[in-house]
Amino acid sequence: MPRTKRVCPAGEIFHILNRAVARLQIFEKSTDYDAFMRALDETWQIVPLPIYAMVLMPNHWHFVVHPTEDHQVSEFFRRLTVTHTMRWHAHYETSGTGHLYQGRFKSFPVEGDEHLLAVMRYVERNPLRARLVKQAEDWKWGTAYLRRKRSTIRRPWLDYPKEPALPRNWRWLVNQPQTDAECAAIRKSIRRGCPFGSDDWKTQSSVRLGLESTLRPRGRPKKET
Repeated sequence: MPRTKRVCPAGEIFHILNRAVARLQIFEKSTDYDAFMRALDETWQIVPLPIYAMVLMPNHWHFVVHPTEDHQVSEFFRRLTVTHTMRWHAHYETSGTGHLYQGRFKSFPVEGDEHLLAVMRYVERNPLRARLVKQAEDWKWGTAYLRRKRSTIRRPWLDYPKEPALPRNWRWLVNQPQTDAECAAIRKSIRRGCPFGSDDWKTQSSVRLGLESTLRPRGRPKKET
């Protein structure tokens, strides 16, 4: 089966995901997470990609980004994963033993309305959903924590959508469960790389970005009788 076309042009919003090989654990201790955050800070200084939300999990990570240049997403995550992989292998003395990540990142475009807020909630809720913390903002390696600590911890890469803006009760919303239907729709977009938004927007975006195949049913078409 051909791989999903990966197109991340300027002006669109994207959810980005990458996992460890065989879903093994990348981050085993707090210093592992901190090392990735340093690599993130350094990468942003070279490729200043606006980031709306992100979270690190034991064997994967999520980002929601809004590129201002056509090749910004690919360049940013290429630099970030290469830097992190090299440092990870050097730290654990495993250089030459193989890949750390499954491969290139997965992505899907997101409509800039309530669908964007749903994806951002999904990303920031990950540690809570995995029962790693009791409140999403208690997880140090995600934007829920950074929003709570923004008066003392400054991350210049953390951006905020302007339309729609985050509601004032955003922290409360992040800690509320999402519906099964909403989570299922987001997970489908993660698996297939298909646009996440209203029906009309999904159709238009799939044509605009060359992602029509992600909306088609999988498997061979039924034979006419």
